[in-house]
Amino acid sequence: MGAGRAAGPAARAMGHGEPDLYRDTWVRYLGYANEVGESFRPLVPVPVVWASYGVATAYVTADAIDKGRKAATVSAHAQDPTRVGVAVVDTFVWQSLASVAIPGFTINRLCAASLALLGSLTRWPLPVRRWTTTALGLAAIPLIITPIDRTVDFLMDSSLRKLYRTPGEPPTSH
Repeated sequence: MGAGRAAGPAARAMGHGEPDLYRDTWVRYLGYANEVGESFRPLVPVPVVWASYGVATAYVTADAIDKGRKAATVSAHAQDPTRVGVAVVDTFVWQSLASVAIPGFTINRLCAASLALLGSLTRWPLPVRRWTTTALGLAAIPLIITPIDRTVDFLMDSSLRKLYRTPGEPPTSH
């Protein structure tokens, strides 16, 4: 789901008072492209929805690269490939789950269910049902952000992040 989220310890450790292009500016809204695309799925050709995933994935990739670059420059161990790798992987996995995969699936299923229910429960014309479904999908986006972000934090903290104790530390052998 989207952008502007605190994408884990590797990314949070990078903040040094200057605005983060991918979290603190309008660029963060590019991470919501796939949710918007899924909301409009009933109204637009499928390739438009796929393109929205392309925009969101480009955002995620650019953010991960940015966090890797920052890890390489702010580290006391400048140019440490492990620190850089941790920053890139942590950001990419977190953002992929929290900004693309989970919210895209959530909005997709919400809209599919809404369209089906409106077809069963109302006599509204198809264009009205499609626009209503799109409006419901768009309205749901702000409601799903925090629960998804917290869930992804929990999942990452319970799994991948156990490989590295603190932001950018090399994985342990035990």
